[in-house]
Amino acid sequence: MKNAALLLTGLFLAAAAHANEAKAPAKPDLAKGQALSTQVCGACHTADGSRGSPANPILQGQHAEYLSKQLEDFKANKRANPVMSGMVAPLSQEDMKNVAAFYASKQAKPGFAKNKDMVALGEKIYRGGIADRNIPSCAGCHSPTGAGMPAQYPRLAGQHSDYTEAQLNAFRAGSRANSAQMTAVAAKMNDREIKAVSDYIAGLR
Repeated sequence: MKNAALLLTGLFLAAAAHANEAKAPAKPDLAKGQALSTQVCGACHTADGSRGSPANPILQGQHAEYLSKQLEDFKANKRANPVMSGMVAPLSQEDMKNVAAFYASKQAKPGFAKNKDMVALGEKIYRGGIADRNIPSCAGCHSPTGAGMPAQYPRLAGQHSDYTEAQLNAFRAGSRANSAQMTAVAAKMNDREIKAVSDYIAGLR
């Protein structure tokens, strides 16, 4: 009787362990992510997501969870971009997780601000916001160093100023509508403020 009870207990534990293994999500495959980066993404983002065209985002070091969400938003047309929607259309959820993990595994290179005259204004907005218009600091969500917080808040440090400026303008205009929080923030900012904080972010490290 005792042996039978032990046998049943062993079978139960083995079944439970197997069930937990079945529920655990598969780890991203960095090799497959690299292949996708080279074959699909590299033309616009470079093969490793480094400092390509200023019109396109730097993907190196970006949080995998954030990148996956953006790819899913493009695929579901929650984030409007005809080029990206076309590129992600044939990708599976696994593909998107693999390529996001590949870019996240890379060390982002530092960037530089271009407009010295606007750095002080950009830093003031990034670190303290604009109190009289209830504009919160960027650092509150994206961290003082621009490291961001997965999966909701992306890494900003070193990002191309042209790209950041374009995204803030898109949020303000409503043409990028996949973050109600950023739409509300950008709606209160003027062109000079957007340009200043975008340039400051480019040199943040």
